Amino acid sequence: MAPRVHTLRNGVRVVADPMDGLQSCALSVVIRGGARWETEATSGWSHMLEHMVFKGAGSRSARDIVEAVESEGGHINAATGYERTSFQVRCLPDGLPLAVEILADLVRRPTLDAEDLAREKEVILQEIAEAADAPDDRVFDLAQRQAFGGDHPLGRPILGEEPTLAPATRDTLAAFHASLYAPERLIVSAAGAVDEGALLALAEAAFGDMPASSSAAAEPPAASFRGGAYTEARRLEQAHLVFLLPGVSARDPDYFAQRLFAEVLGGGMSSRLFQKAREEQGLAYAIDAYAETYEDVGAVGIYAGTAARNAAPAARLVAAEIAALAAEVTPAELARAKAQVKAALFMGRESPLNRAEQAAGQLILFDRLFTPEGLAAEIEAVDAAGFKRVGERLLGGRLSAATVLGPAKAGAAAEAFRGALAAA
Repeated sequence: MAPRVHTLRNGVRVVADPMDGLQSCALSVVIRGGARWETEATSGWSHMLEHMVFKGAGSRSARDIVEAVESEGGHINAATGYERTSFQVRCLPDGLPLAVEILADLVRRPTLDAEDLAREKEVILQEIAEAADAPDDRVFDLAQRQAFGGDHPLGRPILGEEPTLAPATRDTLAAFHASLYAPERLIVSAAGAVDEGALLALAEAAFGDMPASSSAAAEPPAASFRGGAYTEARRLEQAHLVFLLPGVSARDPDYFAQRLFAEVLGGGMSSRLFQKAREEQGLAYAIDAYAETYEDVGAVGIYAGTAARNAAPAARLVAAEIAALAAEVTPAELARAKAQVKAALFMGRESPLNRAEQAAGQLILFDRLFTPEGLAAEIEAVDAAGFKRVGERLLGGRLSAATVLGPAKAGAAAEAFRGALAAA
């Protein structure tokens, strides 16, 4: 059966995606809201709120929540991003009513106890410290700031920082929750062993009376790619490099062409960067490329982990390969990239949770669902001309963000990349 979308009277949308042959299901409650809706003063509050709803919601304590789900054989989780926050349960079909009830409590009726908040701030500070101690995490936060600027939500870390978390109180966090978790921004999405009628009845009972927010969050500010170079010296055994180019948004017609560009550049062991940087020149053990997209902007990124002495040569090689690929892609490379991107699409759809999340994302971005066959056709339709057009858009202003974290002698790699890109 094809997935179907229902809209409740208050604007909450419900997706039912039955999958033949499955003995389990996945439920996601997804909010169009996250770190991008924060001000500089409330940076990290979306993630902090995600933590806090698990400390107690409805009539259940933190322990009651997890014990109730796990006693039915289920698993509960959540994730905060820049533009979405999702709460998820994987369960057996008989556990769906409980899953809907608990996720409705988390989203609608968090306790937000003041003593819990004080303790959870300490937990989050440890999470921030852990990320700072992991150079291959830290370098991506630094690159994000370099790309979009620290005065824009996309340039700030999702986890926030101690000065922005400390002022939050029970009341201010409750007001932030009320502004962000509004019914018109909420999607209830289930996939797997799901009965459509039963799901719709459960969603209506749990979310149908959810009132509109009296202080709805304003739309986040538009984003633009700024770029620049940044180095952070640390006593490490390896240098961590991230290079970002301004890309297209998730809604852009060239979205799939950009995905394919990143795939050919550094998407696997047969990609240009893996073959040139690792196999032929031995400059890096880990090197890959990826495409990151948001509602109105995007980026193509490259990560490399390399010895400090190889950082600048690796940076120049990356710049040269980007320029060469923007000029020409071979038919074999384009065919391989299409096969990889389509395979990822179809393999991902074998997971109920992936399907539930994917459907919610499509509704948020496009107010409709796409068939996998339709998406595969869009991927297949990208030709060499479209691929080249994306390359030209990526390099049009020779704008980039280059970040290096590691031994001081690796620091020259940031400007080496930018200089090589400008000269290419």
